[in-house]
Amino acid sequence: MAKNIQAIRGMHDLLPDQSPRWQFLEARVRDVLARYGYEEVRMPIVEFTDLFKRSIGEVTDIVEKEMYTFEDRNGDSLTLRPEGTAGCVRAALEHGLLHNQTQRLWYQGPMFRHERPQKGRYRQFHQIGVETFGMPGPDIDAELILMTARLWQELGIEGLELQLNTLGSPEERAIYRDELVKYFSAHKEHLDEDSQRRLGSNPLRILDTKNPGMAEVVAGAPTLDAYLGDESRKHFQTICSVLDEAGVAYVINPRLVRGLDYYSRTVFEWVTDLLGAQGTVCAGGRFDGLVTQLGGRDTPAVGFAMGIERLVAVLEELDRIRLPTRAHAYLVLVGENAQRAGLTIAEQLRGELPGLRLLCHCGGGSFKSQFKKADRSGAEIALILGEDELASASIGIKYLRKESEQVNLPINELASFLAEFLQKKTED
Repeated sequence: MAKNIQAIRGMHDLLPDQSPRWQFLEARVRDVLARYGYEEVRMPIVEFTDLFKRSIGEVTDIVEKEMYTFEDRNGDSLTLRPEGTAGCVRAALEHGLLHNQTQRLWYQGPMFRHERPQKGRYRQFHQIGVETFGMPGPDIDAELILMTARLWQELGIEGLELQLNTLGSPEERAIYRDELVKYFSAHKEHLDEDSQRRLGSNPLRILDTKNPGMAEVVAGAPTLDAYLGDESRKHFQTICSVLDEAGVAYVINPRLVRGLDYYSRTVFEWVTDLLGAQGTVCAGGRFDGLVTQLGGRDTPAVGFAMGIERLVAVLEELDRIRLPTRAHAYLVLVGENAQRAGLTIAEQLRGELPGLRLLCHCGGGSFKSQFKKADRSGAEIALILGEDELASASIGIKYLRKESEQVNLPINELASFLAEFLQKKTED
C-alpha cells in the first residue's frame, strides 16, 4: 500500500477547530486598520527573484539561505515571497500609487522561508503587513506604533515590550559600519562562523547575534547613536516624545538592527517572553530608500509586519480568544417528508434572520443518532421536525445546554422565537 502523502515539514494545515482563532485575530486587526484609514492590497505569492535580491540584499541570510527559488518553464527565476514589503512596493510602483500622493496600505497572507522549523518559526508562516508611503516625518512612525499599541489593547494582550532604535541615515550608517568592521576585526577570534562571514558584508547583523558566547564582544561594540546627525536625532526624539505623551512604554535597544537591508532610521519590535526563543510578534521600521532601489522616485516609507501564528499563540497563552458558537440551532429531521420540508424551512429562516447560524441535518439516520450529532455540534437549541410535527404544522424545541423540557411551537412562530433568542444572545 502506498504511503499517505503528508504536509511538507514546517508547513501546516489549519483545521476547523483552529481557523476560528485566526479569524478572531484577523477581524480585530482589520477593524483597527479601517479605523485608522488603511486600505487592503493583495499581491501575488510568487515574484521575480530579482525583486528580493534588490530589496532585501543579496548577502542577507534570507536571500542566501532561506528563499524558495525555482526556474519556471520560460526560464525565469521566481521565488515564493519571503516577506511582503518588497512586493507591496513593486505593486504600488507598477500601478502608479506613489505619484504625488500618500498611501496607507495593508495586506495579509503566507510567506515562505526554508528555515529549521521550531515553535513560532515555520517554513510557511503568515503575516499581516502595513506599509505607508509619501510621509517623511516622525508623526507617521509614531502613528504606526500607537496603532499597534491600540491593537494589543483591543485584543486584551498585556505584557508585550516595545523596543525602539534608530539606524540613522544611510550616510551615517556607512560611517558606523566602518567603525564596526574595525572593532570586530580586532576581535575576530571571538566571532562565530556566521559573524565572520557577515563582517565583510553586513556587520550590523553581528549585533543581532543570538550566540551567547559572543555576548561580551557584542556588548563592547560601538553604538550607532554616536554617529547620528541632528536630523536623525530629532526624528527619533520626536517619536519618543509622542509615545511618552500617549503613555506607551518602550525600551531603547541600541542593538536592534532588524534583518533586512532596506531599513533606515526608525526600527521597532514588540516582544514577549511567552513564546520561548521566538519572542518577536510584531516588527517594522522606516525604509525610505527602498522605492528608489526598485526603480521609483525618492519616496519616504515606513511599515511593520506581525506574525499571525505567534499572535494567536500569545492570545491562547493569555486565554483572550472568545469564539462564537459554531451554531445557534441544529435542525433534526426524521423521515423523508421532514427532510424535504426541513431544507425549505431552514432556507426561509436564514433569509429572515441573517445573524442565525443554523445547521440543518443531512444524511438521514435515527432520531437518537441525529440528536447526538446536534449535541456534538455545539448548538444551543435542537429544532425537531418529524412526521407528527409536519402533520400539526409545529416544531419541537429542546435546549441542549440547560435543563428544560421539550416544547412544541407552531412553525409560523419559529422565526419570531429565534429572533428573540438572538436578541438575548446579543444583550448577554
